[in-house]
Amino acid sequence: MSTVSALPFLKSSLLMRPPMGSFTPSRGRRHTLPASEFRCLSPQDAISVFEIEREAFISVSGECPLHLDEVCHFLTLCPELSLGWFEEGRLVAFIIGSLWDQEKLAMDALTLHKPHGSTVHLHVLAVHRTFRQQGKGSILMWRYLQYLRCLPYVRCAVLMCEDFLVPFYQKSGFKVQGPSDITVGPLTFIEMMYPVRGHAYMRRNSGV
Repeated sequence: MSTVSALPFLKSSLLMRPPMGSFTPSRGRRHTLPASEFRCLSPQDAISVFEIEREAFISVSGECPLHLDEVCHFLTLCPELSLGWFEEGRLVAFIIGSLWDQEKLAMDALTLHKPHGSTVHLHVLAVHRTFRQQGKGSILMWRYLQYLRCLPYVRCAVLMCEDFLVPFYQKSGFKVQGPSDITVGPLTFIEMMYPVRGHAYMRRNSGV
């Protein structure tokens, strides 16, 4: 699937530029990393992703949404549905998604990627502990949803979360769909949906 039209949202975003060293023939140019960069993740990022995820979720719920092999699985099959926020080359926040072929999630959605689906299942959003309480989760989610709008095959995004996270996702535009059919051990979840393609888009493309 082509993601060329979405590339503007994934270009390096320089929120601030690091000071550039002076240039002299003897020293050459100093190479610096961008202060802030958003890009799709790759399997090479899997360990950094899992370390942040494990710290963020184990202490709260005792369960990780994705285990390391599952992180590698999705970053191999559908890296274009992930987004990482890097500060000076260091991963500080990320989202991992995959495609699903229904608007309601089923147990298989936790591990499968349906290449011909039009629903993006957001498996996990996590922020490194030293960068929390700074609004990074909300900013990353906004950028991710804008990015999804550039993917012509995506019609909606869905996720499941615990009750206490519902207000966070509501602020990003997600609507409560009701209790999820999925449980993980003693944990129950609320299912939420974000309409990536609005009603006007659907009418224009329905032939009605």
